[in-house]
Amino acid sequence: MTPDSFSDGGKFIDPEAAVDRVQQMIAEGADLIDIGGESTRPGSSYVSIDEEIKRIRPIVKALGKRINIPISIDTRKAAVARIALDLGAVMVNDVSALQDDPHMAQLILESEAGVVLVHRKGHSLTMQKAPFYNNVVGEVRGFLIERISMARSMGIPADHIIIDPGIGFGKALTHNLKILASITEFLSLGQPVLIGLSRKGFIGELTGKPVGEREMGNAAASTIAVWQGVHILRVHEVGAMNDAIRVAQALRNSCDKYS
Repeated sequence: MTPDSFSDGGKFIDPEAAVDRVQQMIAEGADLIDIGGESTRPGSSYVSIDEEIKRIRPIVKALGKRINIPISIDTRKAAVARIALDLGAVMVNDVSALQDDPHMAQLILESEAGVVLVHRKGHSLTMQKAPFYNNVVGEVRGFLIERISMARSMGIPADHIIIDPGIGFGKALTHNLKILASITEFLSLGQPVLIGLSRKGFIGELTGKPVGEREMGNAAASTIAVWQGVHILRVHEVGAMNDAIRVAQALRNSCDKYS
């Protein structure tokens, strides 16, 4: 619900257009709808709490009455999350992993919501300016261990926590590829793993395709993630990715069955 998201910014600002889009996604196989009112793409700027609430409130309110699958709110601000949770959202997708707002963890606990803890190096405005790691998988894994521990120390149940290694959030092409090839390192932490690959810059770097033409690259990356056991994929083109995911999951299940 933003004018400047890297993929579909401005297309679904109108709540009715957004509802139609969500219903299409559900028909194509979506299991969860993630709604955001502040772009977190590289180079994006801060949006005020009031503006973010203004953007997300109508669509969350409308969807709460019309759909029967879970709604996630993509925000790093507790005040925004509280509005969405009161309107029927059940999960907070926090790109700061509960770091940006000191009230977020308590809100998650009190509301009994789920939470996605995302790895992000730096902040949106500068995170893609020459990101550096000595060992990207080890460092991202260590960060997620620390954030899981923090959430648990606040009383958030383990089965309410999802982790996301943050593809594209302060990472160069080689970093993204190493993370994607090492999903099992994150699965070993014992929490469900979410991966957001759809249309991201690293796919554009590899294919030379603009944002709207990256679906084949998305499918390849998604099937590799599913083959390794990832639990949740955040996508834009639900129908096409659902087909790719079903095939990859069937092959994985077949290997598990006969191994």
